[in-house]
Amino acid sequence: MCDSLAARYPRRVISESPASHPRPLLRSFQKYWKLFDIGIQNTFVYRWNFLLRTVFGIVPLIGTVFIWQAIFRSKQAPINGYEYSTMIFYFMITVFLDNLITPTEDEWQIAAEIRDGRISAFLIKPLNYLGYRISLYLSYRLLYISVVFIPILGLGWVFRDNIRFPEHGVTWIAFAASTVMAAALQFLIAYSLAMIAFWVLEISTIVFILYSFEFFLSGHIFPLDIMPPWLHGFILWSPFTYELFFPAQICMERVQGAALVEGLVIQAGWIALVSGIATLLYSRGVRKYQAVGG
Repeated sequence: MCDSLAARYPRRVISESPASHPRPLLRSFQKYWKLFDIGIQNTFVYRWNFLLRTVFGIVPLIGTVFIWQAIFRSKQAPINGYEYSTMIFYFMITVFLDNLITPTEDEWQIAAEIRDGRISAFLIKPLNYLGYRISLYLSYRLLYISVVFIPILGLGWVFRDNIRFPEHGVTWIAFAASTVMAAALQFLIAYSLAMIAFWVLEISTIVFILYSFEFFLSGHIFPLDIMPPWLHGFILWSPFTYELFFPAQICMERVQGAALVEGLVIQAGWIALVSGIATLLYSRGVRKYQAVGG
């Protein structure tokens, strides 16, 4: 990725000090817009891998539908306030959000840049590494949702009888805000996890352990509010809750009023905390990296 950046990115753009330009904000925007464009180009280098991963990423929803169909037929009763149609709508939202905001291999790419020494190229240029990674993340997510949007529309048509869009305008605003924060939270967790590569040569075990908990506790498998009441306190304060489950609950209008405001505040608090951790890990990691001749 670094070699691609150096080859395609004009040296004058990344070597000039923003302070020397009469419009530094515009110059900075142009710089990261160029990085965004490079991220899109790099994605198309492996376009078949990208297309296959994108299209088949919604296949688990089909299996989930059959599983819950069998459960509801067997139980013949709602589950913690969820009817069959409500449950299907919940999983349609989580699949949409998962495809829209979940980082794809970002932590592996960052860790590889640290391990292979390619991050050195960013330490000698006026280029914020976090901003660079955010630009690549946004470019990939934009392409991803553009491709997968048509299959999702197809699934929406198939399960249209189960879809219940929010009735209140404030719900749409809250859902949009929560979705943006969920994207930021997921990316920052992946970024922070990758920073461990400054100290640990291979982070795959740590990644798998964390993501095993994340997959279970973010609402991928089932809605978290069907879990026993004694776990609800943990669910409320867990960062994983706000990656998928909480935005989905907002869209379904199952959380409103004071509970909605409380959830948004907690979500924003986790973003601030993880952002601080990511910044600290990067600064400490870079110092260690330079101390050993990186």
